[in-house]
Amino acid sequence: MASIDLDSLITESRNTKTLNIDEVNTIDMVKMINEEDKIVPLAVEKELHNIACAIDRIVERLQMGGRLIYIGAGTSGRLGILDASECPPTYGVSEELVQGIIAGGHEAIFRAKEGAEDSKELGIDDLKEKNINSKDVVVGLAASGRTPYVIGGLEYANSIDAFTIAVTCNGESDLSKVAKISIAPVVGPEVVTGSTRLKSGTAQKLVLNMLSTGTMIKLGKVYGNLMVDVKPTNEKLVERAKGIIQSCTRCSRMVAEEYFEKSNRDVKIAIFMILTEKSREESIIILNENKGIITKALEAVSKGE
Repeated sequence: MASIDLDSLITESRNTKTLNIDEVNTIDMVKMINEEDKIVPLAVEKELHNIACAIDRIVERLQMGGRLIYIGAGTSGRLGILDASECPPTYGVSEELVQGIIAGGHEAIFRAKEGAEDSKELGIDDLKEKNINSKDVVVGLAASGRTPYVIGGLEYANSIDAFTIAVTCNGESDLSKVAKISIAPVVGPEVVTGSTRLKSGTAQKLVLNMLSTGTMIKLGKVYGNLMVDVKPTNEKLVERAKGIIQSCTRCSRMVAEEYFEKSNRDVKIAIFMILTEKSREESIIILNENKGIITKALEAVSKGE
């Protein structure tokens, strides 16, 4: 088996600013970590164009009936699963729409199974199990950009015409070359050499935040800056839902509560009912005709469409 040239990966190189991190006092230690963390958002900023392009492609595919699927190993895989798992409660989408796959399966979420990342075939098999098709978007997550499991997955996704995106922290990586869009915030050497759950993990989390949030905004899941498709599944979310209705319509608490129930506890429909004085049934039809985007639906009503 050929050896891996880790020296060529910036994520594996030694950080000259933290060579004595094991000798300094605690406050100086955390200052070192904090100084390195400040690099991350600036590195992500350099990739904003690629992130925006990726969001637009994801939205196109999802509107065609596709899905957003993250695939990764180790920390990267866990971050993908985290992002995917937070979309249904936040934006009211199905658990099928955004999914995360990790090398080693469910157990690897909680316990490291690092050897699973070395097989391209496993990446292919895991995507085949999801029955991916040409409408789907597959986002490969790998800080190093060389993980065989992720590269194999993206190569397979390309072969069936799914849209592929790479999120890595090494420029010009093997993974970036496979993907149709590469997002590569280069954050430099880690505070602890090779511990890519640190700056690289933070960078990937910021990118994933933008990908999923930007996608959901463009799909009409946000009105103003409020989560109008939030699912009120507990007491806190019920209160948040009523507050969102009030904020969007400037109605009283009593009216918000009334329409929350009239809409069958659907925040978006409640808002639209109040703003247009339409019935629940009429509101559902108009919103559906406008892809669930409140602004477009309101414009349609104002034009008498």
